[in-house]
Amino acid sequence: MESQVAHMLEMRRRPVAILWTDQEPEKAARFRPGKWGCVMWMLVGASKGKTAAFDEASYGCWGGGVGLGFGNQYQAFPGGEPCFHYFLSIGNRHWETGQAVVKQMEASGAGGSFLEDFRDGEGYLKSPELVADFIEGLPIMRVPTRFVVFKPLEKVDPHQEEPKVVVFWATPHQLAALVVLANYGRPGSENVVVPFGAGCQSVGIYAYRELSRPYPRGVIGQMDLSARLNVRKTMGDHVFTFAAPWKLFCEMEENVAQSFAARSVWRQLVGHP
Repeated sequence: MESQVAHMLEMRRRPVAILWTDQEPEKAARFRPGKWGCVMWMLVGASKGKTAAFDEASYGCWGGGVGLGFGNQYQAFPGGEPCFHYFLSIGNRHWETGQAVVKQMEASGAGGSFLEDFRDGEGYLKSPELVADFIEGLPIMRVPTRFVVFKPLEKVDPHQEEPKVVVFWATPHQLAALVVLANYGRPGSENVVVPFGAGCQSVGIYAYRELSRPYPRGVIGQMDLSARLNVRKTMGDHVFTFAAPWKLFCEMEENVAQSFAARSVWRQLVGHP
């Protein structure tokens, strides 16, 4: 299916549908089981026309497993979830258990930026206690199917399958337009949220949580500095994600033709007379 929103907002990157299914798509890109990778790489690939699939053995990284909806994969982090608390904050060199895991990793030949971050911390939250609180507040869940699939929206047949979420890669002007459009046909003025979390969590579990709401909200993402760095070479610096739960996406599609997108302010903003 084609997106009128993407067309009228002149998006260069294709919208991506996120689906839950028990059937693996043919020729889908996959992470090798146990192999590290960033889920956002796959979202970039899907915006360029390639389908990707994930399951509990192939989700790329621990945060990706959480973000896609495969339960609390932070428990599988080296040293367990407590070491992740230190990893995301002040670093594992500050406590005895973490120091022991660092030594084990060094003895095994591990190195590079992950070991450095594991030891010294990413500094994304002030303390391990705040990381524990962050995880406690995440809408961690298990999807009811074997696979989570990223698929170019243009390859989705809505008569055969219904996406859970549609993700737009948006420039700053396009992101502003999506926020306006998400509020266009709704009561209230807070129909979009910007949660703290990994890039994949903003398109995954945070958007999944909205599915049960009478008025599911859009979720702005790519506030994750690591995810921004991971896709910088392919997507540049001026891009964000906007995850629209299916019900909201359909509303936006229905409303866009009669909205600001056909009016002079938007046309001037994007450089049309």
